[in-house]
Amino acid sequence: MSDPGPEVRTTTGLVRGRSENGLAVFRGIPFARPPVGELRFAAPQPAEAWAGVREAMSFGPPPPQSLIFGPPSNPVSGDDWLTVNVWSPHLRSALPVMVWIYGGGYAFGQSGDPSYDGMRLAADGDVVVVTFNHRLGIDGFGQVEGAPANRGLLDQIAALEWVRANIAAFGGDPAHVTVFGQSAGAGSIAALLAMPRAAGLFRRAITQSAPGTFFSPPLAGDIMAAIADLLDLAPTVDELRKVAIAELVEASDTVATAMQPEIARWGAAAYMGIPLAPVVDGDVLPRTPFEALADGAGRDVELIAGHTRDEYRLLLAADGRLGNLTDEDAATALRMLAPVGYREAYPDASAERLYELVHSDWLFRMPSHRLAEAQVTGGGRAYAYDLTWPDTGLGACHGLDVPLVFGTTPLLGFLVEPEQLRDADQVSHLLRTAWIAFAHTGDPGWPKYDETHRLVASLSTELTVTPYPEETSRDLWASHSFAPLPLLDT
Repeated sequence: MSDPGPEVRTTTGLVRGRSENGLAVFRGIPFARPPVGELRFAAPQPAEAWAGVREAMSFGPPPPQSLIFGPPSNPVSGDDWLTVNVWSPHLRSALPVMVWIYGGGYAFGQSGDPSYDGMRLAADGDVVVVTFNHRLGIDGFGQVEGAPANRGLLDQIAALEWVRANIAAFGGDPAHVTVFGQSAGAGSIAALLAMPRAAGLFRRAITQSAPGTFFSPPLAGDIMAAIADLLDLAPTVDELRKVAIAELVEASDTVATAMQPEIARWGAAAYMGIPLAPVVDGDVLPRTPFEALADGAGRDVELIAGHTRDEYRLLLAADGRLGNLTDEDAATALRMLAPVGYREAYPDASAERLYELVHSDWLFRMPSHRLAEAQVTGGGRAYAYDLTWPDTGLGACHGLDVPLVFGTTPLLGFLVEPEQLRDADQVSHLLRTAWIAFAHTGDPGWPKYDETHRLVASLSTELTVTPYPEETSRDLWASHSFAPLPLLDT
């Protein structure tokens, strides 16, 4: 007889998954009700119970998201977006749990992305791996009047609450949860560290290339008003519920691709083309992670925080700007983003190198490292790293770390040159070993960060421990506060 698949009873009903490569795998389990109709723009509501056995064989539909980079790779229809997926080696154990939060500029992404397959981590690390969907775009992060702010973050908390209530039935230990994420997923984790509502939901955290973009309410509200104005609507719950989600996504994408003329009002957000970010609203997110961690908000959470060496190079390539940057481009970047002193600190840098450095530092590198510094200042434990492989092509670019961490290295083909792929599995093994060790013990295998020695792991085909290699930039940004981006005077 064929294996009917493993069954697990959750708080809302019985689910049946699949046996895959020695793992029990469950996909598409609801952790909250579909956020549509009267629940659109509301905080997530508990999932409804079901009778009988629910098949948990396929990923749930991806949440509505930006189409700037093309349609989602998992074109499943439906509005049951708020679902979780679980890979478990042993249903009757109490294993550490690793919960992934995807990136995508708070505007696109989904847990069904092939890069996020939890099989390798779960099998190699004796951990239970969880991924989930959360709301994106205006529905998740737009500043809508009459709605709670940061609904995408509230979805993440609801997913973590589901983990706390259910993961023991899947062989996981709810007291040993590590959250890990990249880009906007790492920014979300940074926000969760600052949110009282998330306290106690995870023991450890790993932020990979966390952006420093957090919006003030006036800026978020002004951008939302511009998006709503394209639809001849007010930016309120009652008005925006009238609009099909696809129309609102289109309007948001239109504003995102034409923000440059609003630099006088929206500043760096317009210059960088960033229409959405978590909002420091004083309630859901009371203050920035940098401020909260420095005051001890994450003292009870062990943290790994790091970045890739060549963060912005992928984005330059995507825009077709590699090799096409001028002195004027560099001067504008310095004026819009940088603290004083870049040209003096990097006297031999070309215009393209300066441009890439400033963008990498402003968006990912310095905010990521600042999280580790703030955690230590607040009395917590932090480990810092810098991914430095490879040296050629796009280098250690943004997003490279994701297939390396999950062991989905065959998907690296568009980021690295063919001859570099032979080293990819070695680098992947190193990262997975460190992340898994951290989930089990709180120690990834290198010294913790401190303000005196500033030691970090340099991750390549080997792990070496060095003083922070981006010290020149760190010194330039030492007095920068990474405050919420403001609405400028008009």
